[in-house]
Amino acid sequence: MKNITRRELIDKWFKFYTSKAHTIIPSASIIPENDPSVLFTTAGMHPLVPYLLGQHHPKGKRLCDLQKCIRTGDIDDVGDDSHCTFFEMLGNWSLGDYFKEDMIAWSYEFLTSPQYLGLDKDRLAVTVFAGNDIAPRDDVSAKLWQEQGIKKENIYYLKDNWWILGSGIGPCGPDTEMFIDTGKPKCSPGCNPSCDCGKFLEIWNDVFMEYKVNPDKSVEKLAHPNVDTGLGLERTLCKLNGYKSVYETELFAPTIKYLEEISKKSYQDEVYTPSFRIIADHLRASTFIIGDERGISPSNLGQGYVLRRLIRRAIRHIRKLGIGSGHLGEIAKIYIDYFKADYPELETNSIKIIDELGKEEEKFLKTIELGNREFEKVVQGIERKNQFLAKDPNYVPEKTISGKSAFRLYDTFGFPIELTREMANERGYNVDMDGFDEAFRQHQELARTTNAGVFKGGLADDSIWTTRLHTACHLLLAGLRKMFGTTIEQKGSNITSERLRFDFNFDRKLTDEEVAKLEDFVNTSIKRAIPVERKEMTFSEAKKKGAYGVLKAQDSDVISVYQIGDVDFQICGGPHAKNTSELVDFKITKQEAVSAGVRRIKAVINTKSPN
Repeated sequence: MKNITRRELIDKWFKFYTSKAHTIIPSASIIPENDPSVLFTTAGMHPLVPYLLGQHHPKGKRLCDLQKCIRTGDIDDVGDDSHCTFFEMLGNWSLGDYFKEDMIAWSYEFLTSPQYLGLDKDRLAVTVFAGNDIAPRDDVSAKLWQEQGIKKENIYYLKDNWWILGSGIGPCGPDTEMFIDTGKPKCSPGCNPSCDCGKFLEIWNDVFMEYKVNPDKSVEKLAHPNVDTGLGLERTLCKLNGYKSVYETELFAPTIKYLEEISKKSYQDEVYTPSFRIIADHLRASTFIIGDERGISPSNLGQGYVLRRLIRRAIRHIRKLGIGSGHLGEIAKIYIDYFKADYPELETNSIKIIDELGKEEEKFLKTIELGNREFEKVVQGIERKNQFLAKDPNYVPEKTISGKSAFRLYDTFGFPIELTREMANERGYNVDMDGFDEAFRQHQELARTTNAGVFKGGLADDSIWTTRLHTACHLLLAGLRKMFGTTIEQKGSNITSERLRFDFNFDRKLTDEEVAKLEDFVNTSIKRAIPVERKEMTFSEAKKKGAYGVLKAQDSDVISVYQIGDVDFQICGGPHAKNTSELVDFKITKQEAVSAGVRRIKAVINTKSPN
């Protein structure tokens, strides 16, 4: 198939799955609610964990969607042909309904049918699960693929074909992945889709969730096995149109054209190609993060730190193209206009997006000038040392920037460690990261924001304490709204089995008296032993009854609402405690600023009643 547009690909997906009795659900926020296993929504299944574990979904057992996603582990790979920080995932789910036989048949049909993608079956390769301590080798899926028409030599067994949440706890199972053979020669006799040689490009993944790993690491079979799939829109669009890179597609072409016009440089010039791609990718991701319905601002913590890193890295590459300041907002407008039909929140928040990008650019330009000068001093110092000692035939030239110097650049001059590493690599130097981490050990935000899967446990593991802390979040927000008005909204949250972290819009620090009052409100609600009830109703009915919460839905859509007596009535996917008395006792441990107009509260609940 040639010349398929993004819109046509999306429409084909929805046409196919609605013909298979699936209901279309809207994209969830890219800022996960109460899932500490990731900083961002990395797949469409994140908002569906309660339903994958057995909770009834208001839209039924067969679902499909177009989900916006962010993956921060690929940031350093952006600049090649296929990696993107922000991407769109087409997905479908069976919640205890169909399983492998139907899913593999439908996957093959959608990929090869002339009515849909029309791919040559001989260009397809698939991987299936090779087995582990939990589950045996997946010969069933391999046999089903052969029955559809995939040649035996194009089916590969891999141990990595096992899916589980980043926490290592929760629903899990074998998966089967689909690849397009790009036509490149095999890198070795053992070349297979797990290689990074470029011969195989993954476009789709079917996960067969048959098991659940409990917090104590014990394993049990799910009562109702599920199917979770994801087809990468960018990569599929790229290959269907015969492009070498995702950056040649309509998704990025307008931005790259704009950059060419203002830089007077060519995207085709290999010296500049990576910079064009990094700018286009990072500013698209930044536009979506700021413009999300739970949108956040650049900061030194959590998602805000990742956002700051993306914007600042884009600015640095804009400067490498010889472009002056003041263009971030114009690039954001290109993306807002292109994506607003599917994500109207971008247009709604367009002023905020442009304003935040402008403010961050202004801050960073001051930082980068000073940081560049200091970086050069560090490098020059090493080079002088190398020159001085070069007369010694046994001397090995120093090629490492010390951790102490890297930390000084960060701590004193505000220069991001990622930029120090990037600039060092460009000059042929390494950075002593162990030394940097040692100097930085009292500052925990770096570890919290740059490592994938850093937060363990959480709602993803469905443990007792995390569900109770989720209910505590509801009581906390209810208390804040009672004290300061209904304009108070949740701006983010993170829950582990030990504590909750809750972000909300507020422009100042709470006084000690206000903190005490807030704690008293939550603890009074706990002592009242109020039942926590889950209800299903239409979106319009929920709004009429006073429910609140961030959700994109049509008036007739059936949604999930949790009611805590007369205290809280909130749109939420759950799960929750069954009664407020399970929380026992609530204590705020810390409050801090996250960004302009956003505050953060950290709190715990006790494991036994206080005396």
